[in-house]
Amino acid sequence: MDGKRNNFKPLKMKNLFVKKNRGFTLIEILIAIFIVTLIGIIIINFQIDVFSINKISSDNLNAQTDARNALKTMSAELRSMSPSNNGSYAIAIAATSSIIFYTDIDNDTLKEQIHYFQDGSNLKKGVIKPTGLPLTYNPANEDISNLVSNLANGTSSLFYYYDKNYDGTGEALTDPINIPLIRLIKINILIDKDINKAPDALTITTQVSLRNLKDNL
Repeated sequence: MDGKRNNFKPLKMKNLFVKKNRGFTLIEILIAIFIVTLIGIIIINFQIDVFSINKISSDNLNAQTDARNALKTMSAELRSMSPSNNGSYAIAIAATSSIIFYTDIDNDTLKEQIHYFQDGSNLKKGVIKPTGLPLTYNPANEDISNLVSNLANGTSSLFYYYDKNYDGTGEALTDPINIPLIRLIKINILIDKDINKAPDALTITTQVSLRNLKDNL
């Protein structure tokens, strides 16, 4: 040691990690666009599905209301059926998807011919008022209206017919229906806007005892 003052100065530590500023690469941008697009598609499809389900539910609800109103009318008319003004039996035709019978629906003493039938996905009603002398039921005068839409019965029976022995558990009459034996009619309506989508078909049903044809009292 020469006694001179030690002028040694400690070296300052340099930052060994240098941050580099750089932009996104093309691949990163494409990946980000793909992810955002995919999320957008998922959200849009979800909204479409929700809208579709709501639309189907709304349509089915309207059809259910129409079906219940139709059943109320059908029940009253079937219950009061009686022979026509030209002497024909109260029931003209009885099939699984249609029925023709006679009853006075407007209280004018004339018995209208009532025709309920399945037409694709619709339940329709035809009415013929008797005309002429003697009174006749001209098919050309049939007034047809649509009662229920979204009918999903397909090949399932719309009408079931039972004889006087029916106690709630017996079998329905089979085709061809022996019309004079009919004493009770079951109406079975299936409602579904789209059979391939939820919700499932709704069944609305009722049974009508034919008041003027009863012989099992």
